[in-house]
Amino acid sequence: MGNDLLNMIELRDFNLPTTKNEDWKYTNVAPIMKYNYVLGTSLGNEDHLSSVLDEYFFQDFDYYKVVFINGIFAGKLSDLTGLESGIIVDSLSNFQKNNSELLSKHLNKYSAIDNGFNELNNSLSSDGLVVYVPKGKVVDKPIQVLYFNGDKTENVLSVPKNLIIAEENAQVSIIANYHGIKGKEYLTNVVTEVYAGKNSIVDLYKIQLEEENSFHIEKVQAYQESNSLFNHYNFTFGGSITRNDINTCLNDENIESHFYGLYLAHKNQHVDNHTFVDHAMPNCMSNELYKGILDGESRGVFNGKILVRRDAQKTNAYQSNKAVLLSKSAVIDTKPQLEIFADDVKCSHGAAVGQLDEDSEFYIKSRGIPQDIAKSMLIRAFAADVIEKIKIDELREQINHLVFEHLNRVEVKNN
Repeated sequence: MGNDLLNMIELRDFNLPTTKNEDWKYTNVAPIMKYNYVLGTSLGNEDHLSSVLDEYFFQDFDYYKVVFINGIFAGKLSDLTGLESGIIVDSLSNFQKNNSELLSKHLNKYSAIDNGFNELNNSLSSDGLVVYVPKGKVVDKPIQVLYFNGDKTENVLSVPKNLIIAEENAQVSIIANYHGIKGKEYLTNVVTEVYAGKNSIVDLYKIQLEEENSFHIEKVQAYQESNSLFNHYNFTFGGSITRNDINTCLNDENIESHFYGLYLAHKNQHVDNHTFVDHAMPNCMSNELYKGILDGESRGVFNGKILVRRDAQKTNAYQSNKAVLLSKSAVIDTKPQLEIFADDVKCSHGAAVGQLDEDSEFYIKSRGIPQDIAKSMLIRAFAADVIEKIKIDELREQINHLVFEHLNRVEVKNN
């Protein structure tokens, strides 16, 4: 790439948000703009990584295997053996060649360009994940997608554009697994669109384990038809600056949407989660449960918005965000929002911020348990109701392990 991304941004090719933008008032993206980036397409491919990537996958359960390196599909490293006929798991570039009509029906139909990062993805992305599950089909095991980013000598820009299509009565479970290489600073900038057709079930897990000198931005936009169920599980461990925008539009009746999130930060990490649930039609239900654990001089942000439109009678919408601060220097900014234009609804939101319960810690220690284990037990109890929502048993246990590993705490497991 002849021009670096930094110069293009300074030339206002991409109008990245600033803290003057209300939705970005707590997240300063200036550190992202310090570096000159090259697109992942300009780097070498996957051959030299083939022997090391397996260690980054979640193990001990059966899954279909997909690999992207710096946003580019690595077909040689992927394994879709046994995938039922009619179900498509492929790269955006391949899907465009073979299924252009279906692609044009869905791609860029649900996610608007809300800010400069979305524009950046829309302008520069040439690849990404496409999952297409036709009417009545059920994907028999999870699709685990490893996004491996970064380079030892270049500041890389990875811009995958993902599309998940679950038609009527279809079911699919996807694990988006983000890792990076120890090296130069890099930026992962993702847009993921999800279409959940009538009576479909889509489970989307995101586990972000990028390097701590990296930057990670993603927008997820779901669009749901009648009687569909969309579950989004969001676990953030890595990255220097992380921003997650998770949105869904409940566009018919009897729809359910669940957002579960756990974000951990230490040292100087910054994690910003924005959610938006748009209740456009009656008789629907949404539920959000987000929890943060902040240590060191880290900062967390949670902004959750629920919109209940005039026609969306009989809406049930719930939102809860809680954060625990493990150090006196950690900071959390939380902003729950409700906009209700219907009168026959049940809606609630709540936010709580505090430290670990000293009385509980004292009680545990009085039973002869060392202080470090007592703190770990309280952390485990705090995170449990999010982690326990994970449907895949083996993944649940590995996420639990990551919590304690990231915080450098003694691990406490379920009995």
